[in-house]
Amino acid sequence: MKTFRLALSLLILFLLVGIGWQIFVQLDASDRSKKDKKDIDRPLPVMVEEVKSGSIALKRTFSGALEADAEFYASPKVGGVVNTLFLNLGDSVSRGQVVAILDSAEFDQALIQAEAELEVAQANLQEAQSLLTIAERETRRIDRLNERGISSASQKDTALADQLAKQAHVKVSMAELARARALLETARIRRDYTRVVADWHGEDEKRLVAARLVDEGATVDANTSLLQIVKLNPVKAVFFVSEKDYSGLIRGQKVLLTTDAWPGQTFTGVMRRISPVFNAESRQARIEVEVENSQLSLKPGMFVRAEVILRSKDSAVIVPQRALTRRDDKEGVFQLSDDEETVLWKEVETGIHQDKHVEILAPELHGQVVVLGQQLLKDGSRVILTSPSGN
Repeated sequence: MKTFRLALSLLILFLLVGIGWQIFVQLDASDRSKKDKKDIDRPLPVMVEEVKSGSIALKRTFSGALEADAEFYASPKVGGVVNTLFLNLGDSVSRGQVVAILDSAEFDQALIQAEAELEVAQANLQEAQSLLTIAERETRRIDRLNERGISSASQKDTALADQLAKQAHVKVSMAELARARALLETARIRRDYTRVVADWHGEDEKRLVAARLVDEGATVDANTSLLQIVKLNPVKAVFFVSEKDYSGLIRGQKVLLTTDAWPGQTFTGVMRRISPVFNAESRQARIEVEVENSQLSLKPGMFVRAEVILRSKDSAVIVPQRALTRRDDKEGVFQLSDDEETVLWKEVETGIHQDKHVEILAPELHGQVVVLGQQLLKDGSRVILTSPSGN
C-alpha cells in the first residue's frame, strides 16, 4: 500500500513538472516572438544614391605592341663582297637611293667580254651580207648568160643554191648579233646589280634604317638582307581580342593609346584592319590600329594599351554598380519609396557596365536606390537614411 502511494506521488510530481515546463516554453516563445517582431519593425540604416540619366559606354582596354607600318629589306640581286655600305642604324633613306656597292670586278670583266662578242657578231653579219651581195651578183650574171644561150641550166642552179646559202648565213649572223646584244644588256644589268638601291612601294619618299645586318667586307649571296628599312609614320599598333569583344569592333572607329614610354600622354589611332579569322590555339583575332606619328615619338616594339569603346548609349538610366543585389537568384535593386521610410525590391535587366555604374534597361527607375546596407532588406522593409539624400 505504501509502495502504491509512493508511485502515485511520483506520477503526480512528474505531471506537475511537465505542465510547468510547457507553460514556461509557451511564455518564452511568446516573448521571443514579440522581440522578433519588434526587431523586424525597427528601421534599418541604409545609404542611398540618385538614379541618373546620361551617357554610358562599354570600354575595354587591350594590351599590345607597336609595329612598323611597312618595312623593306635592301638586298643585292647578285652575290659578292660588300665594298661600301653607306647607311647606319637610324639614318634616313630616300626612295631610289644607293645604299650599298658590291665589288664589281667580275661583272666588269663579263661586260667587256659581252662587248667583244657583240663586235664579233657585227663583223660576222657584215661578212655574211657581203657574201650574199656577191652571190646575188653572180646569179644575175648567170641569168643574163642563160638568156643569150651561153650558160647551162646546171650553172644557174649552182648560182641560185649559193645565193640561198648566203641568205641563210645572213639570217644566222643577224640572230647571233641579236643574241650578243642581249648578252651585253644582261652583263650591264648584272653589273648595275652591284649597286644596291632602296626602292619600295608606297607614297612615302623617306624611311629610316631600323637595322644594319652586315658589315663592309662581308661576302654575301644574292638576296641577302643588308639593311632593314622601315616606315614609322604612321605606326601600327597590334593587339588581339577574344570572341566576346570581337563583335563590338568596327573599322574606322577611334582608339586611344597610352605607353609607359610617354607617361601622361595619349595618342589617337584609327582601327584599320580586323582579322576575319581567329587563331585556333589562342581563340583571338588580330587587330591593327593606325597611329599618326609625325614626331616619331612611337617606336616599333613599344608596349601599348589600347582603349576601345565597344558600345555606347547617350540617354540611359544609370545606377551605381554597388546598388545591385541578389534575392532568390534574381538581380535587382531596392528603390527608396517617395516617403523615404520604406524600400521596394525591383528585379532589373542590366545593360552596359562602365566602371562603377551600370545601365538599367527595365523596369523604369527613378528617385533613389540603396547602395549600402541592403543585406538585411526585403520588399517593404522600413529604413532610415544614414547620409544626406543623393550622396
